[in-house]
Amino acid sequence: MQTPTSNAPPNGTDEPKLKIYFLPNLLTAANLFCGFIALTKIVEANILGGDYQQIKLALGFILLACIFDLFDGRVARMGGVESPFGREFDSLADLISFGVAPAFLVHRIVLKDVIEGHPEFGWFIASIYLLCGAFRLARFNCLTAMRQEHSKEFLGFPIPSAAGLVASLTLFMIWWDEKEFATGRWRFFLPVLMLFLSWMMVSSVKYPSFKTLDLRATRTFTKTLVAFLFLGSILIFREKILVFVLPVFFTTYLIYGFIRPRISRKMRHEIEEEEEEEGGEG
Repeated sequence: MQTPTSNAPPNGTDEPKLKIYFLPNLLTAANLFCGFIALTKIVEANILGGDYQQIKLALGFILLACIFDLFDGRVARMGGVESPFGREFDSLADLISFGVAPAFLVHRIVLKDVIEGHPEFGWFIASIYLLCGAFRLARFNCLTAMRQEHSKEFLGFPIPSAAGLVASLTLFMIWWDEKEFATGRWRFFLPVLMLFLSWMMVSSVKYPSFKTLDLRATRTFTKTLVAFLFLGSILIFREKILVFVLPVFFTTYLIYGFIRPRISRKMRHEIEEEEEEEGGEG
C-alpha cells in the first residue's frame, strides 16, 4: 500500500506566501519610473549651452514621483492590502527617485565644477545626502517592522519631502533667472540646503505622517470648498503653483517639525488628524 505524498513542508507548517498587490505596487512602480526618467533628463541636459529645459523636465518628474508616493501607501491602507513586499519596494523606489535623483541633480548643476581640479569634493557632498536618505529609509523600515503597525509620526524629515523641497526650490531659482543661474551665487544655496536636509532626515525631529487622514471620510463644507478651490487653482495657474506654492508648502512642513512640540495638543490634533464622526463608516 502506497503512502500518500504531501506538498506540505517537512515540519508540517504552511509555507508563507509572498503577497504582491497590484494597484499600490503599480503606483510605486510609477514612482520608480519617474525617478529613472528624471535621471535620464539630467544626463541629457545641455547645461553648458544654457539650456535648462531638460532639467525642468527632470524636476517635474521628481515632483510627480512625490505624488505617486503620496498615494501608494494610502491606496494600500484603504484596501487593506499592505504587505512587507510593498514596504520594501516603496523604499527602493524612494531611494532612486528621492535620493539618487536629487543628489545627482545638485551635483550636475552646481557641484560638478564648484572646485576646479577637485571633482571629488562635489560628489562627496552629494553622496552625503544619498547616504543619509538610505539610512533614513532603512531606519523607517526597521521601526515599522518592530512596531508591526504604522506610526502617526515620522522620525526625521521624510525623504520624499526633502526631494520635493530641493526640486521645487531649484525650479523656482531657474524660473527666477534662468539666464544667470549657471553663474549666479544663489545656486550654491542648493548644496547647503541638501546638507541641512541630510541632517534632518537622520535627526530625531518628529513629523506628522498624516496617515490618519482618510480619503473616504466625510469632510465639512469648508474643507471640501477649500479642496475644490485648490484643485481649480492648480488647473488654472499651473506654472505659478509649481514655482511659488510648492517651495512654500515643503518649507512649511520642514519648519513645522520644529514648532510642533510648542503648539497646543488641540491645535496639533486639528492640523494632523481627521475628526471621527458618529455614524461614519468603520
